[in-house]
Amino acid sequence: MHEFIVSPYMGRYVMVKPGGKAGGTMPAYNYRELAAAAPDDPAPEWLAAAARRAWGVELEGKPLSPHVLVREDPGLGYGRASWELNLGCNYDCPHCYLGVKKFEGLEMEDRVKLLRTLRDAGVLWLQMTGGEPMVDRWFIESYQTAYDLGMMITLLTNGSRLFLPGVLDLLTKRRPDRITVSVYGATQESYDKTTSRTGAYRLFMKGITAAHEAGLPLALSMIVTQDNAHEVGLMRELAERIGAPMDEYTNMVPTIYGGDETLPTQSAAHLRKRQVFTGCNAGHTFFHVNPFGKASICKVGRDPSIDLIAEGVEGLSGLGAIADSLLLRQGGCTGCQLQGTCGTCMPLVQLYRKAKAPLATYCQHREKEPA
Repeated sequence: MHEFIVSPYMGRYVMVKPGGKAGGTMPAYNYRELAAAAPDDPAPEWLAAAARRAWGVELEGKPLSPHVLVREDPGLGYGRASWELNLGCNYDCPHCYLGVKKFEGLEMEDRVKLLRTLRDAGVLWLQMTGGEPMVDRWFIESYQTAYDLGMMITLLTNGSRLFLPGVLDLLTKRRPDRITVSVYGATQESYDKTTSRTGAYRLFMKGITAAHEAGLPLALSMIVTQDNAHEVGLMRELAERIGAPMDEYTNMVPTIYGGDETLPTQSAAHLRKRQVFTGCNAGHTFFHVNPFGKASICKVGRDPSIDLIAEGVEGLSGLGAIADSLLLRQGGCTGCQLQGTCGTCMPLVQLYRKAKAPLATYCQHREKEPA
């Protein structure tokens, strides 16, 4: 099992360590030297020095394999992707943008095919999410495959399964780049209410405690709703206690089907103005994959999509054009004079429109009061 990954990434060549924060770049000629080397060749002196300097790990005199995994250069320009293993979850949060949570997805044979396609597209950083990825029946096998193919994995989870021996052992031996745990409250009462599951808070605390004690790289995401808004301060204190960084999410969005059932969960007092949308690399250097292997530009702009199981890595050649068309301002946004300071991308605008949400929830304009 490899300790380090050497890989092309966004026009550069990088060396990274799963679960390690440091890393570095290398000249193209150094990468070519490693790509041409035999597995039992000794690690070059310059590589051993870099590993020693960055992570205090000694490679001198050791063969490249199994310590260093050198990935091929596909030249496609994709470096990151997210993948929903399925949309199923053991919670039933009313604010969840996924809407209907179905336990459906690819069989393991097709998952291996999909992950090899992601590798061949150049994906180095892979976000594995759901639903709740750890309740997926093929989670452990899917994670192992992605890791062994040389991907730096970020897990998005509710943390309720982190304490399970099989999961904890997997993540300790094959360390993720980061585990981002959603936080839905700081007490049993508010947490269980927000998730619509009795006992959810107990599992959450058991999970993050086990992961913290195992030294896994945790980060927290506070999801603020009307049911837990009074505990914002306590949720921040939780992050401080375990020394984990925390992001805060306060703006509820429609479901991926354009449903409006999520919007009433918004805590009006915590609604934030979005940052100015200046464009993004969705579809160009990043893409999203749903539970059936369909690639789209992101989690919001899901249609049109590309069937990676049927088309393979070649199918991604059309994703950039899809991204450019989806991000064009359309409908009432065409010609808007506030485009330069707008905080909502066009795919998200389309979801709000489908949900028939009030204009003020996604636009800088405000609906006029009746005369």
